[in-house]
Amino acid sequence: MARSPTLDELRRYAIARSLFKPVTLPAAIRRLGFVQADPMRAPARAQDLILYQRVRDYRAGDLERRYERLGIEEDIFVNYGFLPREMLALLHPRTPRRPWDAATEQQAREVLAFVRERGAVHPREVGEAFVHHGRIAGYWGGELNASTRLLERMHQYGWLRVRRREAGTRVYEAMQHIEQDESPAARRARAEALVDAIVALYAPIPAPSLGYLVTLLRYGAAQLSVETRAVVKAARERYGHADIDGTAWFWPADENPASRRHQTGDGVRLLAPFDPVVWDRRRFEMLWRWAYRFEAYVPAPQRTMGHYALPVLWGEEMVGWANLRLERGQLRHELGFAAARPRDARFRRALDEELARFEVFLAQRADA
Repeated sequence: MARSPTLDELRRYAIARSLFKPVTLPAAIRRLGFVQADPMRAPARAQDLILYQRVRDYRAGDLERRYERLGIEEDIFVNYGFLPREMLALLHPRTPRRPWDAATEQQAREVLAFVRERGAVHPREVGEAFVHHGRIAGYWGGELNASTRLLERMHQYGWLRVRRREAGTRVYEAMQHIEQDESPAARRARAEALVDAIVALYAPIPAPSLGYLVTLLRYGAAQLSVETRAVVKAARERYGHADIDGTAWFWPADENPASRRHQTGDGVRLLAPFDPVVWDRRRFEMLWRWAYRFEAYVPAPQRTMGHYALPVLWGEEMVGWANLRLERGQLRHELGFAAARPRDARFRRALDEELARFEVFLAQRADA
C-alpha cells in the first residue's frame, strides 16, 4: 500500500495532473471531462482561458469555431459548460426540479414544433414568431423575450441541444434523449460515473469540497441525488484517500499523489478563476495558504484583487494574481502578490514569456 502523501506532494500532484502537457483540443476536453463556461470576457472567456493552458496552439474562440465538429455538448454538469457527448447519457433524461405548469408546457411544445420544422433556430427567430409570449426580467437587469428564457429551460430539460453559436448566441435544434435503465444497479452505476468525473477533474479534493460538488449535481442530475450522496458516503472504499491535518482527501484509486513523476515545471501560468486548479477556493487556501477571491460581482470600491483577477502560478507556488486588459490591441497587466513580489530574475523572464504567449492566444480572439 502506498504511503500517505504530504500536503506539499498533494499540491504538486494537483498542478501536474491538471496542467498536463498540451494536447489537441478534442483530447483536452476528453481528459478534463468538463470545461466550465462563463460569458464574461476579461480579456477572454473562462472556457478559452482553461483550454489555452492545455491545448497546443490554442487561440481564443477556437472552441466556439470548432464546436460542431468536436462531438461535444453544452450542458449542465456541476456548472454550465462543455463536456464529451457520451456524458449526456449520465445526465439525461433530466427530471425538472420545478415542473412546468400546463400553460408553460403548452408554450414549450409549440416552440419545439417550430424548432423541428426549422431544423436549427436562433433565439431571435423564436422571439419574432412567439412575440405573444411577452417579456420578462433579465438575469442582470432589463428585459428579454419570455421565449428566450423558455429556450434555455428547454435546453436544460433536454428538449433542445446547442447546435452551434453565432456571435456568442446559442443556436438550438431539437433533441431527444434515450430512455435509461432505471434499475437500482443502473442508477447507482450512473451516479458512480458522475462522482468519478468530479473526482477526476478536481483531485486531490478535500472531503467537504467533494460533498459540495456533489450537491451541485442537483443542477445536472437531480434525479440521481440519492445515489450520488450514497457514492460520497462510500468514498473511502471507492477512491484513493488520506487524512492530512484532520481533513480527508480523495483522488482516483489508480493514481499515487506521492509519485515522483508529478513534475510542475518552472514557468508562469495565468489561470482562469474557474480553472480546475483554482476552482475550489477551500482547496486553494489549504494548498497555498492564502485566500483567492473572484470579485467580478463585488462593487468596485470593495475589491481587493480586481475585477477579473487571474491567479498567477509560478512553478508550484501561487504567488499572486494578474488583471489583464486589451487597450488598442495592446495587452496591459497589473499584478498583485500574496506576499512579497518574487525578486528572482527567473520569475520576470517567465512572466514575460507567459504574457507574450497570452498575446498570441488573444490575437485571433473571436468577436463573439
